[in-house]
Amino acid sequence: MTLSAPTALIADDEPLLRDSLARGLAQAWPELQVLGQARNGREAVALFERLQPDIVFLDVHMPGLNGVEAARAMARRAHLVFVTAYEQYAVQAFEQGALDYLVKPVESARLADTVGRLQERLRGAAPAAGVDAALEAAIAQLTERLRTPAAAAPAPAYLQWLRASVGASLKLIPVEHIIFMRSDEKYTLVVWNEGEALIRTPIRELIEQLDPQVFVQVHRSVVVSLRAISHVTRGQNETADLHLRGRAEVLPVSRSYLHLFRQM
Repeated sequence: MTLSAPTALIADDEPLLRDSLARGLAQAWPELQVLGQARNGREAVALFERLQPDIVFLDVHMPGLNGVEAARAMARRAHLVFVTAYEQYAVQAFEQGALDYLVKPVESARLADTVGRLQERLRGAAPAAGVDAALEAAIAQLTERLRTPAAAAPAPAYLQWLRASVGASLKLIPVEHIIFMRSDEKYTLVVWNEGEALIRTPIRELIEQLDPQVFVQVHRSVVVSLRAISHVTRGQNETADLHLRGRAEVLPVSRSYLHLFRQM
């Protein structure tokens, strides 16, 4: 552990989520220096050995060497925070005191809580000297679950690219860059971080091809990326308004989909 500014490493196979976490940390903890970003578990271990950060934010589900296995290689030498989309067993596995966790999409308030705990640990103690039996068993169970999918059927192949005509050219839009989509009579407006375009595919067909962990329908005519949501404000008659990060657009949330944001 450094005696000056604290340092960190971020490991996640999704570039947008790595960048989003880095931006969130810059706001919640300006003194923290993010020394590097890794795209998978093996790269995370290699960067860790070279950079020796105080803290490592590890995505649980990464190709090749997953985050839990990477954590084993870093044990006792850093404060570890798991970042996962699997809250139903992340809580059971990591709420043992030795590790912390963040659930995707990472919320600013939850990140601030994690930062506070990390700051206390850095002030008061070195990383845990070992992993107790209960936590070791939980990690082993989680590792096995990552290696053995619950369903026999292969994971669905979600849409990765959209083709759209922009002027006289054909644009290939990475789905991971899409912010929201809104139907407009016979067309669907696709808005991503570099622009917008109209496509002919109906929104009802698109939603069936998108990863439900990332995209949700919030209105009969609107689909939005969970990563792009800043906050939601309640409206009248069981409706709500959805606000986007760094954008002026406000999207409607109809009564049928308000249950998605009951915890706001």
